[in-house]
Amino acid sequence: MAVNEKLIKSDLYEAVNGEWIKTAKIPDDKPATGGFNDLVDEIDKLLMGDFDQMVDNKIQPDNDMMKEFIKLYQLASDFDRREQEKTEPLDQYLTKIDGLQSFSDYQAIYVDWIKHGLPSPIAFDIDADMKNARVNALFTAAPNLILPDKTYYEDGNQSAPALIAVFSKMMTELLSKLNYSDQQTKQIIEQGLKFDRSLVPYVKSAEESADYSKMYNPKTNAEFVAYSSTLDLGATINDLVGAQPEKIIVTEPKYFEALDKIINDDHFAEFKSWLIIQTVRGLSSYLSEDFRVISGQYSRALSGSKAPMKQKKFAYYLAAGTFDQVVGDYYGHKYFGETAKNDVHQMVEKMISVYQHRLANNTWLSKETRDKAVLKLSKLGIQVGFPDKIDALYQKLHVDSTKTLLANELIATKVAREDMFAKWNQPVDRNQWEMSAATVNAYYHPFRNIIVFPAAILQAPFYSLKQSSSENYGGIGAVIAHEISHAFDNNGALFDEYGNLNNWWTTADLDHFKALSQSMIAEFDGLEYAGQKVNGKLTVSENIADAGGLSCALEAAESEADVDTKAFFINWSTIWRMKATEQYMQLLLSIDVHAPAKLRANVQVKNLPEFYHAFDIQPGDPMYLEPEKRVNIW
Repeated sequence: MAVNEKLIKSDLYEAVNGEWIKTAKIPDDKPATGGFNDLVDEIDKLLMGDFDQMVDNKIQPDNDMMKEFIKLYQLASDFDRREQEKTEPLDQYLTKIDGLQSFSDYQAIYVDWIKHGLPSPIAFDIDADMKNARVNALFTAAPNLILPDKTYYEDGNQSAPALIAVFSKMMTELLSKLNYSDQQTKQIIEQGLKFDRSLVPYVKSAEESADYSKMYNPKTNAEFVAYSSTLDLGATINDLVGAQPEKIIVTEPKYFEALDKIINDDHFAEFKSWLIIQTVRGLSSYLSEDFRVISGQYSRALSGSKAPMKQKKFAYYLAAGTFDQVVGDYYGHKYFGETAKNDVHQMVEKMISVYQHRLANNTWLSKETRDKAVLKLSKLGIQVGFPDKIDALYQKLHVDSTKTLLANELIATKVAREDMFAKWNQPVDRNQWEMSAATVNAYYHPFRNIIVFPAAILQAPFYSLKQSSSENYGGIGAVIAHEISHAFDNNGALFDEYGNLNNWWTTADLDHFKALSQSMIAEFDGLEYAGQKVNGKLTVSENIADAGGLSCALEAAESEADVDTKAFFINWSTIWRMKATEQYMQLLLSIDVHAPAKLRANVQVKNLPEFYHAFDIQPGDPMYLEPEKRVNIW
């Protein structure tokens, strides 16, 4: 790739990606294009081609779970049938809501509603107990707001009025097609929005949610049940997990402390309207084409996408979302394989050994904390490519082609949620994957102390045998080390080697780490982007992981005989290539824990002396940062 090295002195990201940005076209049905997005498009095309051949009996599915997926894919693709069924699949659920006269009526259907994934004033989840990470616990949270974040509801937010107008227009069109009168429609929307706004003072913002230390608020069953005098939370939980838990983890205490103010008979009309709105909004895409297109208006306004997703791809996404591990297993075995899986596993182990060396030689940690950090690293679980076996849940999913698409999806949701609730108080399965192998992404799970690299991300520009070792380290090496670094970011650092929320730092070391974290917040906070400013607190964990990942990967690259630091930094910038709508960029700035892609590429390199040496960056160059302002943590 020809790169203007002089331009790198001004803007690394622009020097590497500028020509591509000029010609790249954002697909009408997407808000962005670029490195990650392009890989997603290629994988979608590849898999849809294979699955279409299975539909036509040109390829035979190799297991029963894949056969069930193909049945759902066919059902989701049958838009002629959806036209004939009209609104009938949804009508029974609206009839149920229309018949509700009180919260006691709602209580009668509440557990069934939760199991089917339908709107609820409380979100229930099962995950590792943050203080005893070997056992699964029950977590509870507030429902999502209609606007992307509570900050949108603040006076002076310029996006909110236009978004609410789009949302109201969308709901007006949907409700009128469901035979609500104009007066009913107007009242439902007004009341539903009023209920939504009643949640705002009590729910967490994206910035507050990004702080894991504030998630763990364990309550006894009696304490939790006492939050509501209107809903029978004790009976509800008993029906969900088959017992009265000794401990329920409340992630948003302020919301639950206000639950009686929000959920009471005086507000039932608003709640009922909210239920109608959220049910119609959530399920309309399973109906006829006009419902699918209309129900996407709001999300397209949020993201800036110009057009709805094509029917064929929509059907594939819907079916693949339900059978994600089955699709991932197929992709992993056919297009990745055991050889590549072992090769990348060795690369991950090498990155861990580099990290271990860096920790052992760390100059600002005491020996006591350093030893604990090395211990945590030694217990880090590694998952690469695809799982060794598909979760047993997928053997329970059966598609009945005599039933509607919506009915099948809700049945599948119920099976999955019952499977999840059955895991309460059971040992945590550390090997369980929470991401399909066909996903272009990677993650660290702090409660399990594991890093996961799905097969889909393990290709160019991240990783390729055709790339030099330095290019691979600037790509997948930095991604691998990024996920390792999450074990030691401001959130991951709170958890020990077993995934328990447990302080393993000395007081002095923790204070020093917090000061370094504050420096990372300051480095990004207030940077101008897309007409707005970066929130340094919201993005700090990902920025710490980027910094650690980049410096660790660079050390690994320098250990190779064919090291080329220029190629390393150029490929680092290449993987963050992205062109997006302004609406999408602004949305991400409000809710995403990651900094904008361009800033991820440009800011982190300024912290490393090797970048200055590689491209002869001097004082006065825009890419120069004074040594005292450079942030180095790991």
